[in-house]
Amino acid sequence: MLHSMTGFARQSAESKIGTLTWELRAVNHRYLDVQFRMPDELRPSEQVFRQQVTAVLHRGKVDCVLHFRRAFDQQTELQLNDELVALVGRRVSEMAATISDLAPLNPLDLLRWPGIVQQSDVDVEPLLSAAGALLGQTLDSMAAMRASEGERIAEMLHSRCDDIDALAHSVRERMPQVLEAVNGRQRERIERLDVVADPARLEVELALIAQKLDVDEELDRLDSHVTEIRGIVGNGGAVGRRLDFLMQELNREANTLGSKSADPETTKAAVELKVLIEQMREQIQNVE
Repeated sequence: MLHSMTGFARQSAESKIGTLTWELRAVNHRYLDVQFRMPDELRPSEQVFRQQVTAVLHRGKVDCVLHFRRAFDQQTELQLNDELVALVGRRVSEMAATISDLAPLNPLDLLRWPGIVQQSDVDVEPLLSAAGALLGQTLDSMAAMRASEGERIAEMLHSRCDDIDALAHSVRERMPQVLEAVNGRQRERIERLDVVADPARLEVELALIAQKLDVDEELDRLDSHVTEIRGIVGNGGAVGRRLDFLMQELNREANTLGSKSADPETTKAAVELKVLIEQMREQIQNVE
């Protein structure tokens, strides 16, 4: 199964400690690039979370944001640092003695002063365990979204492969008629020149022209690449780069087919091939 590189997932969990929320956003990227934003309490555990992510996701730019809102505890919340309150009060009084128009100190402003309100330390171990479990759930949600998008891309690729097969088949069927028309035009030119051509030399020249216009190798390689694409899509996994390489190979064969074209229908088929290949390439940019 194919997996898209784009996706979003958000999961929350509540506990006695507080509410944890993971948000994961993934977009296209050449390699796997994982970035974290999380509370300071869990920053030392970033490597643990990174290993969880890399075990599930293999390619893409992934932003992982962890939000933590502590639960309110009436027994421990709003405990004041009395010494710091007294020190700030003394300094404000000293300033008021020298500055006549100093506004009175607002108690709410004092509560915002760093260190005035003391909070109890968070027990990191249960918090880490809860965050790890929640990250696993969020990754599952992300993987499901990427797999769903990958399934849609796979269907599109199979459809375009069918279209390429049909175009290659039509060109292969027309080639005898194209060569016959080219030979006829060459003979008409000789007749208009009113000269007698050496039959053996004429056959050699016609054979050389047929060789230049021969596209059997290009069509065979198209068939081979399409078969390989179908196999890769069927097997799934992290195959985006391999598929991207095959798009380059398909495009090369389409260009050669166009350069060898000797009739409007073959030229049209080569152009349609390039359109199909470009449609596939655009979608493959999203494949993990």
